[in-house]
Amino acid sequence: MSIRTESTPPRSAGRARGRTAVHGRRTTGALALTAALALLAGACTGSNESAADDDPRAETTLTLWHGWSAEAEVAAIEENVRRFEAAHPNITVKTVKNMTDPKIQQALRAGGSKAPDVIASFTTDSVGKFCDTGALVNLQPFLDKSKIDATKVFHKPLLEYTRFDGNQCSLPLLHDAYGLYYNKDAFRRAGITAPPKTWSEFEKVALKLTQPHGDGYRQLGFMPNYHGYETTTSHYASQWSPTYFDTGGKSKIADDPAFAKMMTFQKNLVDGLGGFTRLEKFRNTFGDEWGAEHPFHTGQVAMQLDGEWRLGMAEDAGVDFEIGTAPLPVADELAADYGMGYLSGTIMGIAATSKKQNAAWELVKYMTTDTEAVVAFANGIRNIPSTVAALESPGLKYDPAFRTFIDIARHPKSSTTPAQVDGGAYQITLQDLGYRYEAGKVKDLQAGLEAAARQIDTDIEKQK
Repeated sequence: MSIRTESTPPRSAGRARGRTAVHGRRTTGALALTAALALLAGACTGSNESAADDDPRAETTLTLWHGWSAEAEVAAIEENVRRFEAAHPNITVKTVKNMTDPKIQQALRAGGSKAPDVIASFTTDSVGKFCDTGALVNLQPFLDKSKIDATKVFHKPLLEYTRFDGNQCSLPLLHDAYGLYYNKDAFRRAGITAPPKTWSEFEKVALKLTQPHGDGYRQLGFMPNYHGYETTTSHYASQWSPTYFDTGGKSKIADDPAFAKMMTFQKNLVDGLGGFTRLEKFRNTFGDEWGAEHPFHTGQVAMQLDGEWRLGMAEDAGVDFEIGTAPLPVADELAADYGMGYLSGTIMGIAATSKKQNAAWELVKYMTTDTEAVVAFANGIRNIPSTVAALESPGLKYDPAFRTFIDIARHPKSSTTPAQVDGGAYQITLQDLGYRYEAGKVKDLQAGLEAAARQIDTDIEKQK
């Protein structure tokens, strides 16, 4: 094997990373999440201005719910909790693993002794609702009391997906960066000496790497279809630096040319690589995204849009080619911004129903802002550290291939999809338009974008 990277523990089948609406394995649960968030809006009685009057120095037990379930990941978070307990001997933390967002949301609605004090959620799209309903407390008073300036601790995109409408109801707990994986052996055979930096270069490379075979492909340069494992509208769109909402909260997908440019490029790529029907037929031969038979592992595709976790998964799969990593290409007019990418991650917050909020804050503060804790956890599960200091820490362990994603995380133009009161529904609306446009069912893209924008505005208004 010729991958030059340390092993990354594979993500468990039930694990969701980052945003829920339209990203990879999270697509199938999007509608269920949206429904759960609607129930949360109607039933939550917590207040994010709840007074915290417990003594954090008193003997107490906190309950932390999190979604990790793979053995190595659970061990990593348990190690961090043990370090916290050593520094806070009066606080005992009971952890509950593999807690899905619907379970978390139900518990936050119900409250009571069985509800968690602290939650770690992979679903950053739910932040808008968590903040708006008061299910999680506003952490700004705790930050102020601890003299922590979040704008100096975290990069801007991470704060954007952990707060809503001025309410910092959660904080980042590690995050993910999306970039480009490429088969170096396939590049050499095709005479390609470097990964593409702009989308026009990318299109030429994808075509050069593609080897048709019958009505399919011996090798496809890149699977552009929106169902093609992480090739979602939001992951594409980040490379055009889009603005999703105006200052009044109205959708800008029909006004900001970034969205039309992104969809036009993607559709041209689909057509140029053989057309939607042919590509979909080939896509249906792909193995599981989270297993050894992923099409990038098997050599069916030569380039793949993915997150930092793909390195370890490819190594575990035993691929027989050398892997390269690079930032995803950018729009030609943004060539100077090459290196940026889409960011997502895990969030941590305190339940409004908790009677131990001051003690809970000590845990949240440690897990999210303590440099040594963040670095240790990032090393343990091979995710991107979530603080500025941790990204620069000499204790951070990574190899050259993983460095690509560290650099994407630190790039000043890297971005995320903003939190919104409708959870991830607005992203689903945009993605649905993408599905119909790439299949040729929508002929007038601008009209489609305008209709989608109206739908987004209507859905958000219903949540207010």
